[in-house]
Parts: sequence; structure tokens; C-alpha cells
Amino acid sequence: MQFQQLHYFVAVADTRHFTRAAERVHVSQPSLSQQIKALEKELGAELFSRARGNVALTDAGESLLPLARRILADADTARREVQELVQLRRGRIRLGATPSLCTGLLPEALRSFHDLHPGIELLIEEGGSHDLVRELARGALDLALVVLPLPSPSPALTTVELLEEDLVVVSSAAASAPRRPVRIADLRDEPLVMFRHGYDLRELTVAACRAEGFEPSFTVEGGEMDAVLGFVRAGLGIAVVPRMVASRAGRDLHVTALAPPGLRRRIALAHRSDVAPPRAARELQRMLLGSRPTSGPQG
Repeated sequence: MQFQQLHYFVAVADTRHFTRAAERVHVSQPSLSQQIKALEKELGAELFSRARGNVALTDAGESLLPLARRILADADTARREVQELVQLRRGRIRLGATPSLCTGLLPEALRSFHDLHPGIELLIEEGGSHDLVRELARGALDLALVVLPLPSPSPALTTVELLEEDLVVVSSAAASAPRRPVRIADLRDEPLVMFRHGYDLRELTVAACRAEGFEPSFTVEGGEMDAVLGFVRAGLGIAVVPRMVASRAGRDLHVTALAPPGLRRRIALAHRSDVAPPRAARELQRMLLGSRPTSGPQG
């Protein structure tokens, strides 16, 4: 008994027609009929009655049908399981993340994943949440780390919150650092080094300043995370950055908490709702969710 024969048998049982069954399984009708006869000969019983052009299951056929469906389903499950194991030995993950997460969270997480699955190619795209949501929607990414709430409602995406993180103020260690937690209102008279347009941290900081009734003053704007930290080190101004980034920035930067209620950001893993991520991407997602970092002490 062959899987192919069972596949043909189920097709005839479903369609009750040999020609239509042959079309469904993409073989010629004589070939399908020959395989059904071979199966009947091996089992020692007719599976179909063919009276007056009507095709019906015999008692033997009725007994075989649920068993055949189960055998084929088990074979398909086994095939998928093996394919998923193969996907963890080779393949790729297209992961999007905001630049601050590429600096703070991802290096250690991706190193751990790579140690377990060295055959998986990791393709990283940096961008703001708005750009990453667009790339997810068009199928250019498997997963993305985005800042909540999303820039626009997107029912086609599934998001799972990963962490919530404090924002802090960084200043040059060579300059006089604030001696107490900084209030948002204190930023009114401070020169800020500001990220480029489309950067989630820019939008969050500017919105907080406007909520206090003022427009922030920029000495330098338009940089990515590494550039902003470099400008702060050079004494060009202060910046509001995630605590996770600040903790890795080095001794030449001074870190000061924001006074309560402070500023926090919520990070989530996002993927398309209508398409399951590849096996390797699901494994990376599981690892990230299983080792959610703490946000550290608050303000």
C-alpha cells in the first residue's frame, strides 16, 4: 500500500468521479484507475461500486476512508515537522527594529540566537515604527520590533508587548551634569541633540515638551542613535534616550533620570496576522518573549 494510492483513493471518494479525481491530483484518468485497481488487489476487496456510471463506496471503501484520511494527515504532519526542523538549520529571518533597539536590545539577543542556530541568516532593517509597519504589511519583513502605540491602526498586524522602558537624559561627562532628576519643563532652557524626523524617540520627546507648553531648542538634529550619542559626548547638548542604550553608552556620558512621571516607551514584537512567520522567526520571537528584559530602576 502506497501513500500515492491512498491519496488517489481519497480523491475518488471525495469527488465520486474518476475523471474529476484525476484532475484534482493532476494525473491521467487511466493512471489513477490503474492505481485504484492495484490497491483493491492488494487489499483483496473492491473499494468502489461502478454501477450505471455512478461511483459509490463499498463497505470496504467506507471502512478504509477514515483510516486513509488519518494516514495521509499524519504523513503531512510529519512532513511539516521535518521541514520546520530543517528551517532551524538553514534559512533566514528578516527582522526590523528601531535603531535604538539595534543598539541596546538586539546585539545580545541575536548573539544568543546565533549560538543556537548558526545556519540562520539574520537580515536586519533599521527604521522608525511607521516604516517598519509598512514593510511588514507588504511582506518585506517577517518580524519587527516597534514602539507602541503604532503610528496608525493596523488590524492586519499582531503585536505582543515585549518590554516597557524608562527614558533618561544623557549629557557629556565633561560638562556639569544635573544634580537631580530632570523635569520635562527643565528641557525648555536646555540645548537638545535631536534625532532625525521619523525617529520614535524624536516624536515622543517633542510631544512631551509641547505638553509642557514649549517647543524644544535643538543645537544639532537629524542624527541616528550613534551620531546623537557622539554629539552629546562632544558637548553639543543633551539628549533623551532609552535607559537600555544609556547603560551601554560608556563612562564619558552622564545619565540622569527624568523626574516622575517621567517618560516611558512600550516595545512590541509585530508580525502580519494573515501569514504565520517562518519557523526560524517564530523561534526568535519565542526567545525574545521568554527573556524579556527588565526596564531597570525608574525615575
